[in-house]
Amino acid sequence: MNNNQNESCCSANTKSNITVSTNEITDRKIVTTEEWNEAHQAFLEEEKAFTRLRDKLNAKRRRLPMVEITKNYIFQGKKGKVSLPDLFAGYKQLIVYHFMFDPSWEEGCDGCSMMVDNMGHPAHLEARNTTLLLISRAPMEKIEPFKKRMGWKIPWYSSCSTDFNQDFGATTEAGETHGYSVFLMENNRIYHTYSTWARGVEYLGSNWSYLDITPLGRQEMWEDAPQGTIQSKTYEWWRHHDRYE
Repeated sequence: MNNNQNESCCSANTKSNITVSTNEITDRKIVTTEEWNEAHQAFLEEEKAFTRLRDKLNAKRRRLPMVEITKNYIFQGKKGKVSLPDLFAGYKQLIVYHFMFDPSWEEGCDGCSMMVDNMGHPAHLEARNTTLLLISRAPMEKIEPFKKRMGWKIPWYSSCSTDFNQDFGATTEAGETHGYSVFLMENNRIYHTYSTWARGVEYLGSNWSYLDITPLGRQEMWEDAPQGTIQSKTYEWWRHHDRYE
C-alpha cells in the first residue's frame, strides 16, 4: 500500500467500478479422480515444505533483538488519557494495528477496515497473555462514530497528541500507512519486538497468525521457542471464548 493518500487504498481517485468476471475457466485440465489425487498429493508435499519453512522463520522472529521503549506516550481513549503500559491491560504482549485514519479524514481507511473485520474474538489471544488493539492519528471524536458505524468492539486509541505514529513508521512524510507493531512487557519494562507493513499484514487475522508474530509465539510444546517460554500441549488450552478463566 502506497503511503501517499492520493494513491492509497483510502483514495477514491484509485477506485473504479467493480465488475465480476463471468468468463468460464478454460485453462485447467479436467482429469479423473485418480489423477486429481496424484496431483493434489504432489502439491500437498510442497505445502508441507512451505509450512515447515514458515515455522523456522517464526522461530527466528521470536529470537529477534528488542528495543526498550522509554518514551512516555500518552494516548487518548474513550474514557480519557492512557499510557503505553496501560494499553497492555495486564497482559504480557501487545499487538498494535496501525489503522490509517488521518486527522483530516472523515472516515477510516477501507483496506484497514477490511483487516479489522477479520479480527476474531479477543479471548483466545488473551488466553495466551496477548492483547490486540488499534491506534490511529485521528481524534477520538472521529474514531468513536466510525467505530460505532462499523460495529466493532476492539479497543481503539488516538495517538494524535504523541509522536507514536511517526516513531513507529505509521506516519511518514508521504502520509499514513498500515501495519502491525508488537510489544513485550517484562519486569515493568516495555520492548518493541517486531513490525510488519504492506503485504506483510495480509495473512494476519487468525489467532495463530497473530501469535506467530509475537516473541512468545503460540506457546505450544512443538514450537522452537526461546528459553524460559512456558508452553502447553497443542489443543489443550483451547476453549469456547466464554469459558476461559
